[in-house]
Amino acid sequence: MIAGFFASGHAADLILIVLLGEALWLRAARRWNCRAILGLLGPAALMILGLRAALTGADWWWIALPLAASLPLHLMDLRGRLRG
Repeated sequence: MIAGFFASGHAADLILIVLLGEALWLRAARRWNCRAILGLLGPAALMILGLRAALTGADWWWIALPLAASLPLHLMDLRGRLRG
């Protein structure tokens, strides 16, 4: 049962739902702008998409693509934090 939960990718789906909830909360309660939310949660969401691809046995490029795409978002977030 638990093995099937992971093998189907639903574990990653659950994490993505939690990240979505966090994004909605940051927008509504903290009044964060979308760029700040994307910089903070975007890399995590992309890495989880890569995890989901790996769990479901996708081709290697479906795993590598979201992992590679997470780097520019992470760098954008770091740049924003360093600027102040």
